[in-house]
Amino acid sequence: MLPLQCGGCGVAGVGWCAACDRELTVRPDQPHLVTPRLDPGVPVLSLGRYAGARRKAVVAVKERGRADLLEPLAGALHTALDQLLTWGLLDTPLTVVPAPTRRSAARRRGGDPVTRLARRAVQGHHGLTVAPALRMKAFTRDSVGLSSAARQRNIAGRIRLTTPVAGSVVVVDDVVTTGATAAESVRVLQTCGADVVAVLALAHA
Repeated sequence: MLPLQCGGCGVAGVGWCAACDRELTVRPDQPHLVTPRLDPGVPVLSLGRYAGARRKAVVAVKERGRADLLEPLAGALHTALDQLLTWGLLDTPLTVVPAPTRRSAARRRGGDPVTRLARRAVQGHHGLTVAPALRMKAFTRDSVGLSSAARQRNIAGRIRLTTPVAGSVVVVDDVVTTGATAAESVRVLQTCGADVVAVLALAHA
């Protein structure tokens, strides 16, 4: 049995410490508009840089099976959705569509972490529903380490719609890097007639 360590800083004896919780706290002016290298054609909003406790928690969920860290990460997304609804940038009814995860990665991780984050984040929000409607096609490479152009080539045409989605949609992801996945997700959803109003991410690189 492994000793309990904070998923953000590694301090012993606690799964998520108060200092890391403060680092993840959504400020009154967040999320912020960011500009990825590949423009998906809709606003891209992020809760912070992909660094520090935020980065370590995301990696721990995806690569180390730290399901306990879904709670603070989903809590941050929940607050971000609250803020956007309060500001009038989002409106209900609204469908939250998780960005797709490669099937091999989802199997390795015991499920799709982005979908689990989205489902927890909408709890208590009336008028918000989650539709895991996007899927990566088989043999899509992992994009880690690829350049912006290579990411775009890797993902182009590799996302497919599994369930029709109508009305207003926000795409939710853990990290926006070059914007390739966000752009292709938005394109696929718009092709089916969805009104994609924004992309919302826990972090941006």
